[in-house]
Amino acid sequence: MTPDSFRAKRIVFFSIPAHGHTNPTIPVARELVRRGHDVIYYSYNMFRGKIEATGARFVSCEALMPELDLNTIEVEKVGADLAYSARMLANVTLALGPKIREEIKALTPDVIVADSLAYWARCVAREKEIPLVSSTTTFAFNRASGAILRPNLLGMLRLLMAAPAVRKQIRRLQEGGFGTKDMGSAFLNDNETDTIVYTSREFQPCAETFSEKIHFIGPSVPSRKAPKKDRERKLVYISLGTVVNKRLSFYRNCFAALRDMPVDVVMSVGSVIRIEELGAIPDNFRVSNFVDQHEVLQRADLFLSHGGMNSVNESLYYEVPLVLFPQTGEQLGVARRVCETGAGRLLRSSTARGIRTAVRDVLADERYREGASMISRGFRSCGGAAEGADVILAAAERKRWM
Repeated sequence: MTPDSFRAKRIVFFSIPAHGHTNPTIPVARELVRRGHDVIYYSYNMFRGKIEATGARFVSCEALMPELDLNTIEVEKVGADLAYSARMLANVTLALGPKIREEIKALTPDVIVADSLAYWARCVAREKEIPLVSSTTTFAFNRASGAILRPNLLGMLRLLMAAPAVRKQIRRLQEGGFGTKDMGSAFLNDNETDTIVYTSREFQPCAETFSEKIHFIGPSVPSRKAPKKDRERKLVYISLGTVVNKRLSFYRNCFAALRDMPVDVVMSVGSVIRIEELGAIPDNFRVSNFVDQHEVLQRADLFLSHGGMNSVNESLYYEVPLVLFPQTGEQLGVARRVCETGAGRLLRSSTARGIRTAVRDVLADERYREGASMISRGFRSCGGAAEGADVILAAAERKRWM
């Protein structure tokens, strides 16, 4: 394509108010802007600075739906409580969807990039016959790969109990003009929609069940030169992420488990806990509310993590094996996949003894590091943000022929 034939595309992104769903998209948005395209990103005020730093235009979803107070959403229930999640999805869709219809009519974008949970954006794209690219920041989920969640008997009972409440939310969506047969169709990936998945084909469960429209571009992790790990003492990093992380007893058990081990520990406890609440901090621990996770992981020998997809991707990218303490069903699914690939193990007991045993065993067994290195090689061979931009622009180009 010659410079004279270049035509800037208008690309509209939609995400949800979650770090794990927004952060991976940032390098893709930046790459599209770098190539000269007009990127408009509908998101939430907490991400404004990060989005505007890419050169994209930020649009506040809070401003479009002032009647819905996002601060009242109990984030720890989203994903863990199906009835609650269905109600939140319906509330946001019915509040935001009609306004998005009008906004999109005025913007006339060439393509819409919608988070896999931004159901309202997917509906509007199809209604307006605008090319759609799904952005999937966890694993791609269909009926086959969804089986990795394998709910236990208690989980099955909860699903059955939630069914009437879920059906009620489906009726609300249908009455509001956002038709769906079931909640599965609102969450699952399909083989007909162009989809960007921020992992590798090797790490994706049941990858063979997805079509060529599902593009595994790898995680959005800064490629930095990692320092050597030839210290006398191993470094253990502990974090439960940004959402379900108020676990005082767990952090204190970590103190008891590792205070006498010949390791150094960096622990991040999030914004909710005040560090003084933890009590006396052992000499070999450094505790903060936040750390630069990428920087710490490049020095770490083990990551004791909740199993969030972004944290796991970053850990494996830097060849750091994991001990996993999942807090939600989705995180349990990710943790099981880590274990299947030999890159980590589940924390069977969060007692001091259980933590000490798991950390000791993973540090002592070289096979866990080898498993992490194998996944890292697959991640580094993916196309990354450049491939994500290519997928989006190819979809935008098809609008010319629709």
